[in-house]
Amino acid sequence: MASPPRKLMSLVPDIVKSWRHPARVVRRHLSRPRSEAFVFTFLFVFLLIAFIAQWPQAARASYLQPEVPLTQRLLAAGLGLMATIPLWYGLAALSRLVARALGGQGDWYGARVALFWALAAISPAMLLQGLTSGLLGAGVQATVVSGAVALAFLILWGLMLVEAERAR
Repeated sequence: MASPPRKLMSLVPDIVKSWRHPARVVRRHLSRPRSEAFVFTFLFVFLLIAFIAQWPQAARASYLQPEVPLTQRLLAAGLGLMATIPLWYGLAALSRLVARALGGQGDWYGARVALFWALAAISPAMLLQGLTSGLLGAGVQATVVSGAVALAFLILWGLMLVEAERAR
């Protein structure tokens, strides 16, 4: 007798679904068994893709200023992104405190899930932002794309945080 097929968890379909139904996706993540390692994976995915998104800009800068090699720029970018990990945890805690002051019924874990998943969901747009900065350089286009990515992140995070703060 064959065992039933296991349902594999894939982040990519959830990222795509998050752009259309962010509350539904974060609700599904919150219904899973609690796991800090699982939630940290969301943050790690974001940091990895944010690092990759910086490559075009770093390559452009290295081409324009060859005295600073690309590897040196990428190492600095990677270390800088790793240094932001405590800041993301702090932002999640701050969002929980604000939500609680506004009547939210969630918990600290839900605030982390909402923030870290919003970061993971916005990561494809960060790739576009990196390409724009790398190919076009600083200018109006890069500013518009960066602003659109920031706005999309804030909207997704807000919707996900509202869902995480609902009474269960």
